[in-house]
Amino acid sequence: MEPWRWPVAAPIRILAPFRAPPTPYTAGHRGIDVAAAAGAPVVAPAPGVVSFSGMVAGRPVVAIDHGNGVVSAVEPVAGVVEAGTPVTAGDAIGSVATGGHCDSGCVHFGVRVDGEYVSPFLFLGGLPRAVLLPPA
Repeated sequence: MEPWRWPVAAPIRILAPFRAPPTPYTAGHRGIDVAAAAGAPVVAPAPGVVSFSGMVAGRPVVAIDHGNGVVSAVEPVAGVVEAGTPVTAGDAIGSVATGGHCDSGCVHFGVRVDGEYVSPFLFLGGLPRAVLLPPA
């Protein structure tokens, strides 16, 4: 399997990591929060079919069914795609909006496999390599 694309452009900065809850009904962080400016483009991380594009609990969400029980979701995203739309990796699916716990400067990116949340890093191939720049 080829690693997925990040849903937002580099530089990638993780604001909150995935924290699996001890049980399906307890607290945890069921995805990762990635820094992103309001209005920035959001892209499909991998090929699939948009399974949902709309509001959930007061925030805009776009979900993609990648097949084999794998579904990704990004929020808050003002979607430009409708359910049933096929997408390829890198296709525009919307722009960073407001709402939810990522209401200022980030998107929440979650992945489910057969209905259970897993770390998106399993599909992304880990964090991008850090590049040190000379002092300004």
